[in-house]
Amino acid sequence: MCLLCNKVLGNDAMKPSKLQDHLRRCHPDKTEKDLKYFQTLKDKFQKRPTLDRMFASTSQRNDDAKSGKPHTIGEKLILPAVEEVLKTVLQKPASDIIKRIPLSNNTVERRIDEMSSDIESFLCNYLQTTHFSIQLDESTLPDNAALLLA
Repeated sequence: MCLLCNKVLGNDAMKPSKLQDHLRRCHPDKTEKDLKYFQTLKDKFQKRPTLDRMFASTSQRNDDAKSGKPHTIGEKLILPAVEEVLKTVLQKPASDIIKRIPLSNNTVERRIDEMSSDIESFLCNYLQTTHFSIQLDESTLPDNAALLLA
């Protein structure tokens, strides 16, 4: 991947001649930069925050709830992810929206319960009022256990 334009380059593009050609064609203003510039760019790219790193850092702290930090996951994982999505998708500052997101356990639990009951009632209503058919197929697993596919 080209770190200057975030363009995914094929496997054959990793050859030095292909990389030099891409640099000349797509980034002519960068052809005179020294090696240190590209190494710094690579270091910044490798150290950027990613979802994997965010999840890894929160999964290591299982005792946060016991230590009196009930909102740690929301503040350290969810809010930064929401902020990044808002910046990327809406291209607007996310601070106003993020301030309005409640992290209280009771509020979050109540909203999840409301959403699940809404979804459950919608699905039940839909299945009761819509004509549909189900296709069934039977099969067996390697250990001769019966399997019914719907």
